[in-house]
Amino acid sequence: MGSISIILRRPPYGTVDASEALRHALGGVTNEMEVKLLLIGGGVHSARKGQDASQTEYMNAGEGIQDCIDMGVAVYADAASLRREQVVNDRLMEGVTVISGAEIADIIGRTDTTMIF
Repeated sequence: MGSISIILRRPPYGTVDASEALRHALGGVTNEMEVKLLLIGGGVHSARKGQDASQTEYMNAGEGIQDCIDMGVAVYADAASLRREQVVNDRLMEGVTVISGAEIADIIGRTDTTMIF
């Protein structure tokens, strides 16, 4: 069908941005789009292992990321954002690929549409 880059730049809890980004990613892949989910800034926290959202009113972003991976969404985390947010690579969920800002720009340039959350 087409391709879409979905950029998540906000932390997973406190706003609906992460939930909406994940919802759109799953909707895109369900409609046979090629979906790239790009985690930058605070968005990298969405891919941390062992999240507990039970004390929040938000969906568990980690479960949403896993659903995306299982459905074929390519999930990438920005290396510079991981350093800045102090998220070490071994705390990331399996299936999340760490890439550079230049690689993110290349992915965005090769997709038909970009959404930012």
